[in-house]
Amino acid sequence: MSWIFPDPVDRARRLPRLFALLFDEDAAGMRIVAGGAEAATLWRGPGKANTSTAAMLRQAWPLWRALGANIPRALKVSNAIAAHMPAGDFWYLHIAGCDPAAQGKGLGGAVVRAGLARAAGRLPAYLETATKRNLGFYRSLGFDVTDEWVVPGGGPRFWSMLRPPD
Repeated sequence: MSWIFPDPVDRARRLPRLFALLFDEDAAGMRIVAGGAEAATLWRGPGKANTSTAAMLRQAWPLWRALGANIPRALKVSNAIAAHMPAGDFWYLHIAGCDPAAQGKGLGGAVVRAGLARAAGRLPAYLETATKRNLGFYRSLGFDVTDEWVVPGGGPRFWSMLRPPD
């Protein structure tokens, strides 16, 4: 998120607004929260991985409040992510996060595994990460790297990962 929000003060102010929007947007999929909200995953169901232009327009003002002048960078990331999505139906692990103070306690793995269990069996699960140190974590949960790419215009490096159905 530091590429979208380069100023740390602006990032701290805007991220709660952005995550609130994403939390609401992903309500039709799965939202899994562990502990006292120290870890969470937001999943989008099959055929729902991308946000439509109409949905973005309906959320224009809240998006502006969340992103402000950072909208162009956020759109570059969003468009690059959409361009690397796999074909076909899959469960999309849209957001996964753990409070830094709670990391290393197994909460992150628990919320990802809970999502995988609910989506079990019939369809693959897909995610992308811009954090290289997360690759081993996701590999331990059955995901394999399918692509490595960079957001155009000097953006961050991402790894696409897919977990086959059980």
